[in-house]
Amino acid sequence: MLNFGSILIGSENPQQLVEFYGKVFEKQPDMSDGDFQGFVAGKTFMGIGPHDKIKGVNPQPERILFNFETKNVKEEAERIKGLGAKVIAQPYQMGEGDTWIATFADPDGNYFQLMTPWEPEN
Repeated sequence: MLNFGSILIGSENPQQLVEFYGKVFEKQPDMSDGDFQGFVAGKTFMGIGPHDKIKGVNPQPERILFNFETKNVKEEAERIKGLGAKVIAQPYQMGEGDTWIATFADPDGNYFQLMTPWEPEN
């Protein structure tokens, strides 16, 4: 069995992303090693670092979306919007359940979402 433990975001300007996600997570990076820094969020690690093949903003931001869980999607969406994130989709309810989603773009144009926590059915 595999456990998804981390993701690495490559950037032409990693420090800008570190500062942005520091505000999103409301904390300083949990790891710093040269130009690479990262945050522990829940059980997952998000690393950010330079990559020589990455230039400018993400040309296909819909390809991969990062989902951050919160029980307060509407309130957190307002806070994230206040940090300067580009709003892609205002909070909306998915289907007939209690799932709420809001979509944003970070300074590199990567899309991320705020989502109500998902509880898998057994």
